[in-house]
Amino acid sequence: MALTDPKSMIRVAREAKNGPGGEVSVEPLNLGERVRELRRSLGWTLEEAANRAGLARSTLSKIENGQMSPTYDALKKLAGGLAISVPQLFTPPSKQQVMGRMAVTKAGEGQSQATVTYEHELLAEHLTKKQMLPYRAVVRARSLEEFDGWVRHDGEEFLYVLTGVIRLYTEFYEPVELRRGDSAYYDAAMGHNVISLSEEDASLLWVTSLV
Repeated sequence: MALTDPKSMIRVAREAKNGPGGEVSVEPLNLGERVRELRRSLGWTLEEAANRAGLARSTLSKIENGQMSPTYDALKKLAGGLAISVPQLFTPPSKQQVMGRMAVTKAGEGQSQATVTYEHELLAEHLTKKQMLPYRAVVRARSLEEFDGWVRHDGEEFLYVLTGVIRLYTEFYEPVELRRGDSAYYDAAMGHNVISLSEEDASLLWVTSLV
């Protein structure tokens, strides 16, 4: 699918993370799965967690597998062993946690998306439900007139200059010149554009939060 501008690229990535319309789907909380997730996040075995909570290993196993409903006394022991409050046992994590994920993109193997002003190489493109959108960008633009207004979108953004010299324009600040090794972190809802000042097109590492 061809993307015509940075805002489209970020919108598509956000929909891939949250679903069509960017709305996060919320599933009912499963107490057993929640307890297992908390235990594993601490790196504890079933036996270790049971000992810390003062419960029998078999009891904790049945709770995690949904084979029994714990009494309030058992819930208090379990929460104490996990160093959280009882209500936190029934509070789903604020964002989906997927343990042990990794994506490697070798040089030149990212998905290329060319625009009038930038050429993007999307990184870690096959990793779903990302919290960030990383990409390498080649800056073709040489003046603000090449843009159709400000680029703006939800979230925050970080850029790091890999090669060349750029000028970062933002809606509320004076333009700033950045060279190799320089970086900037800014609110992406604030209008922003980047042009290249060097003879060769500058290249950047760009990371956008998908919130």
